[in-house]
Amino acid sequence: MSQKATFKKNGGYFINGVAYMDCKSTGEPVANVSLDAVSVMGSRALHNRCLSLMSKSERDKLFGSNVSTRETKPRGWRWMTEFVTADGTVYHKGVEQPDLKGTRPITDIEALREKRKKNKEAMKVKEQKNLLTHAKKAKEAKTAAEALKKQKDFLNHKKG
Repeated sequence: MSQKATFKKNGGYFINGVAYMDCKSTGEPVANVSLDAVSVMGSRALHNRCLSLMSKSERDKLFGSNVSTRETKPRGWRWMTEFVTADGTVYHKGVEQPDLKGTRPITDIEALREKRKKNKEAMKVKEQKNLLTHAKKAKEAKTAAEALKKQKDFLNHKKG
C-alpha cells in the first residue's frame, strides 16, 4: 500500500495539495500533517490536555489567582473620595490611610453597583428620548423642505 493510501485510510485528506487530518478530540482540521501520521491532536486540544494535567495551585501560579479584584474592590475605587475595604483599610483617592484603619464603616459594593446600574438605565432612557426628538425634528424639517420645493416649483411653473 502506498504512503498516500495509508494516510487516506487513517482519515487524512488533501486540500490544494496540503495534507490535512481532523483532530481526534475536537474534530478541527489540522494542516500540514505528515503522511506517516495515524492521528493528530490540534493545538487547542493539546492546550486543554496540558492544563488538565496541572494542579489548581500550579494553574493559579501560572495564570494568576482566580479571585478577581472586582469581588473585593469595585471599578473606580482609586478615584473615590473614600473607600473602605472589608478588612477596614481606608483609602482616600486610592491612597491608603493606615491611621484610619477600622474607624470608618465598610463601603457597600453592591449598593455602588446598583447605583451605577440605575444611572446607566437612566442614561439609556435619556439617550432614547433624545434620539426620538431628533428624529421628529428631522422629519419636520424634511416635510418643510418638501413643501418649500413644491411652492418654488409652482412659482416657476414646473409640474411636479
